[in-house]
Amino acid sequence: MTIGVLALQGDFEAHAGVLAELGAEAREVRTPADLEGLDGLILPGGESTTVTLGLEREQLAEPLRDLIQSGTPTLATCAGLIVL
Repeated sequence: MTIGVLALQGDFEAHAGVLAELGAEAREVRTPADLEGLDGLILPGGESTTVTLGLEREQLAEPLRDLIQSGTPTLATCAGLIVL
């Protein structure tokens, strides 16, 4: 199982570490290509304005929205939920 962790800003390393402890593959998501083949997605906390600017800069907003709307299981915490 491969779970993407949005890695533009915030505490993404902690989420990736827990996923590894649970036996899942954690993939840091920084570009649209990183979204390919994910079984789930985590949008971690951080600072919502910075995360939003990063999504725009990396052209990730629309591909991320499409992935979530396709039914991919998604967990968003703190700023990740605000951005969602």
